[in-house]
Amino acid sequence: MAESSYSNLATSHLLGSVPAVVNEDKKASYEVPEANMQIFPPNNGSGRGRSGGYQTLEAPTEGFEQQPPNNWKGVFSISSYTQYFNVDTDAVINRLISSFNPLAGDFFSKIDANPDLYGLVWITTTLVFLFASFGNCATYLMQKHNDSTTSWSFDVSYINVAAGGIYIYALVVPVAFYFLLQYLGSNASLIRFWCMWGYSLSIFIPTVFLLLIPVELLRWIIILIAGGASACFVSLNLKTYIEGNDLSLMVIAAFLLQLALAIFIKVWFFP
Repeated sequence: MAESSYSNLATSHLLGSVPAVVNEDKKASYEVPEANMQIFPPNNGSGRGRSGGYQTLEAPTEGFEQQPPNNWKGVFSISSYTQYFNVDTDAVINRLISSFNPLAGDFFSKIDANPDLYGLVWITTTLVFLFASFGNCATYLMQKHNDSTTSWSFDVSYINVAAGGIYIYALVVPVAFYFLLQYLGSNASLIRFWCMWGYSLSIFIPTVFLLLIPVELLRWIIILIAGGASACFVSLNLKTYIEGNDLSLMVIAAFLLQLALAIFIKVWFFP
C-alpha cells in the first residue's frame, strides 16, 4: 500500500527527474532572414551613379584586380625578378652546352620563351670563389716551381677583386649595351642581355682548372683560347639579335670587352 501511494506522487518538479518526451514535429521552426551586409558610413550621393543610403557589398569587378607596377618601380623590385629564376635543370644544362658552341649564334632563339637570371647568378658566384681560391693555388705552384725555398701566404684581396670585377662586369656591361641600343633606336631586352652575358662566362669555369698548370706560355694560350671563344659567343649572338641594323661597331666593342676580361683574369689572378 505504501509503495503504491508513493508511486502516484507527481515528481516532474523534483531535481533529477526525467522530463517528458516532447514530439519533435511539434517544435516551432524559425527561418533565419537572409543577411544583407552594408557599408558604413552611407553613401551621400557622391558615388558614381548610385543612389543615397547605405551601400551593399558587391563582388569585386575586373577593374579592381591588381595592376602591374610602374616600369621603373619594377626595376628596383625584387619580386619582379623572381619569375626569371623559375627554370629547371635541363634548361640550364642545355644553355650551358650552347655557351660552349660560340659559332652557333642562336642563343637568343633558345632563351626567347623563358630567359633566366639563375645562370647569371650561379656562374658569376662560382667564378668568384674559383678565382679567389685557384688564383692563390696557382701563385703558390708558380713560386714553388721557380724557387722552392720562397715563402708563400694566402692573398685575401683576391676575393674582393674577384667579387667586384666579375659582378660589376656581368651586370654593368649588359646594361650599357641595353641603353646604347635603345638610344640608337634598336629594340633590346635587358633580361636577355643579362642572361646571354652570364652564360658567356661559363667557359671560364673549366679554364680555371687548366690555369693551374705552372707553365706560363701554356697559361697564356689557354686563357686566350677561352677568351676568344667567349668573345665570339657574345659578338655573334649580339650580331644575330640586332640583325638588320648597321651596328657592327657595337659587335666589335662586345668582342674586345670580353677578350679584355680574359686578359684581366690571367694578369690579376694567375700572374
